[in-house]
Amino acid sequence: MDTLSEQERETPPSSSEPPPARTSKRRLVLIIIGLAVLTLAFFVVRGLHHRPQRAAFQRGGFGGPPRGGFGPPGGFRGGFGRAGSEADEVVSVAVARAALGDIVIRLPALGTVTPIATVTVQTQISGYLQTVGFTEGQLVSKGQFLAQIDPRPYQAALDQAKGNLARDEAQLADDQLDLKRYADLIKQDAVSGQQLDTQKYLVAQYAGTVESDKAAVEAAAVNLAYCHIVSPISGRVGLREVDAGNYVTPNEASGLVVVTQLQPITVIFPIAEDYVPGLQQRLAAGATLEVDAYDHNNSKQLATGKLLTLDNEIDPTTGTVKLRAQFDNKGNTLFPNQFVNIQLVETVLQHQLVIPDSAVRRGAPNGVLSTFVYIVNPNHTVSVRPVALGEIDGDNVAVKSGLDVGDLVVTEGADRLRDGARVSLPSRNS
Repeated sequence: MDTLSEQERETPPSSSEPPPARTSKRRLVLIIIGLAVLTLAFFVVRGLHHRPQRAAFQRGGFGGPPRGGFGPPGGFRGGFGRAGSEADEVVSVAVARAALGDIVIRLPALGTVTPIATVTVQTQISGYLQTVGFTEGQLVSKGQFLAQIDPRPYQAALDQAKGNLARDEAQLADDQLDLKRYADLIKQDAVSGQQLDTQKYLVAQYAGTVESDKAAVEAAAVNLAYCHIVSPISGRVGLREVDAGNYVTPNEASGLVVVTQLQPITVIFPIAEDYVPGLQQRLAAGATLEVDAYDHNNSKQLATGKLLTLDNEIDPTTGTVKLRAQFDNKGNTLFPNQFVNIQLVETVLQHQLVIPDSAVRRGAPNGVLSTFVYIVNPNHTVSVRPVALGEIDGDNVAVKSGLDVGDLVVTEGADRLRDGARVSLPSRNS
């Protein structure tokens, strides 16, 4: 029959797809399983990561010896790298004692080494240069032979002057005899008074000629001596300007050679005009002011000398005055025109309380900006001690107040200290 029964009409047809309620439950189960897997994986990875740290902690620290677990406090110090509180940390430091000493007040300046004498050796006559008797850079003494000019023309001139002198001296002697005869004859009225007077003047004329001849001889002798050139000062000769065989003449700009005196030698340097009155008073009182010369790095001392004098005027453009200091320069450590650093000892402060400058700290340890030091107490702790400073002398500084003789101050390691910190001293100072 074509018609369906009532029961068949009420029953829905079967289908392969699950109902909506069943699908939702299946998705929820899958989500829960995924979250569980992720959680389990997280804890597994975290456990693997912390396993080496827990092992190191049980051994007593990262890389440290076994501490016995959590029993002694040292286990925590080994595990976390700090010894309890900072107050228990001991800092190794270097120290120095405050002592009485002298503070030298020095005036720094930049100076130029200036020779006392620099001579350009010139020829005084013209002629051919026969011989050069020095080596470039040689140290020579005053009067030492340097060069020789051909002396033959000047020797001939000297001989000629001597011949003229001898001739005129003979003529003078003859005229003097005639004068004596005329003086005797005038008494007998054998000659006139005019002849006697004429003879007197003739004798005087030849006497003048003889004196002129003597001067010519001396001049020729000087010219001959100029052929033999010697050093006018003791010093060091420079580079040769003329070679042997050249014809030389006086007043040549370059000359033959330059000789520079090296011992002693001076340094000229400027200082501010404010220091002039004090220096003048000390020099007028006869004081000897020491001057030290250092190299261009101001690290190596080259020579020690003394202040000679001050210039007679102040440079208005710089407000400074030039000073000259003299050095023996026995080792030739100072060279002409060399730039050097100068330390002029102005005065010496005696019986000063002195500490190393490295011990001085600047800051506000107690909330007030000040200059202070760390003083070491008998129990090997440090205390902040404000100090008032005086003059500085190199690596040392004078202390006006705040310390006593014998106080122990920290010179190295102070950057890790604070008031009350414990310190470890070197064995020689502990």
